[in-house]
Amino acid sequence: MKMKILIGSLLALCVTTCSCLYSSTDDVVELTPSNFHKLVMNGDELWLIEFYAPWCGHCQQLAPDWKKAATALKGVVKVGAVNADEHQSLGGQYGIRGFPTIKVFGLDKSKPTDYQGARQASGIVDAALSAASSMVRQKLTGKKSSGGGGSGGSGKQADPDAVIELTDSNFQEKVIQSDDIWLVEFFAPWCGHCKNLAPHWAQAATELKGKVKLGALDATVHTVIASRYGIRGYPTIKYFPGGKKDGEAQEYDGGRTASDIVSWASQKVAENVPPPDVYEVVDQRVLKSSDLESPQ
Repeated sequence: MKMKILIGSLLALCVTTCSCLYSSTDDVVELTPSNFHKLVMNGDELWLIEFYAPWCGHCQQLAPDWKKAATALKGVVKVGAVNADEHQSLGGQYGIRGFPTIKVFGLDKSKPTDYQGARQASGIVDAALSAASSMVRQKLTGKKSSGGGGSGGSGKQADPDAVIELTDSNFQEKVIQSDDIWLVEFFAPWCGHCKNLAPHWAQAATELKGKVKLGALDATVHTVIASRYGIRGYPTIKYFPGGKKDGEAQEYDGGRTASDIVSWASQKVAENVPPPDVYEVVDQRVLKSSDLESPQ
């Protein structure tokens, strides 16, 4: 009987312990309906807040980086987390429909913005510092705005047609058999994060036209290709390098704003530029035949 009670207690403890991704020993502030207004809405600090669900795989992957970022930003920017699966009223207040969703609470706490940056600690820290700098400048000029997380980009008008629609039937021909560099977004029409990404994806596709092709594949419809690349969450972005392809793809690990996507893709373009031909010049004939001799 005592053994059964002990086992039951251990299971209860496990459920309680595993019900959230963060503990009191972390620098991530656990936010709830009882402390959210006091700490966030009435505070002067800039807040980065993750709305998560403990069972969410993407949330579990983000947790170590979120903790590292919180430690690095301690004393500069507040980093918090809301278990939106448990505190659904708080998540619903901010229209949380997917996990993890990150909000930036800047100078105007009533108008938080969506964080669309990188999901690695260094990227989170960079974005937080940029948002904090922007908030300070707003205070200096007396302006009041939501304070962070814009889309970036060059200002060129986005062309939705710049994003190429991919399917099970055309993927092989358009992507695998082409020599072009491709970034492919695997999405679900109902996914909130996918909807947030859409304008950034179109903007990036417009700016990268002629350099990198950006495609989008509805993974809920075209399940053959989605299954081939092990798509389990949305949106998932895959990178296919230029030249002859073997069908393998690399994970895109950049940010989710247009400027982030353009910057990441441009770096890949630079890496794919072939080195110049090298000739060993042994006599005048080689110099002429290699077209290396300057015109007269």
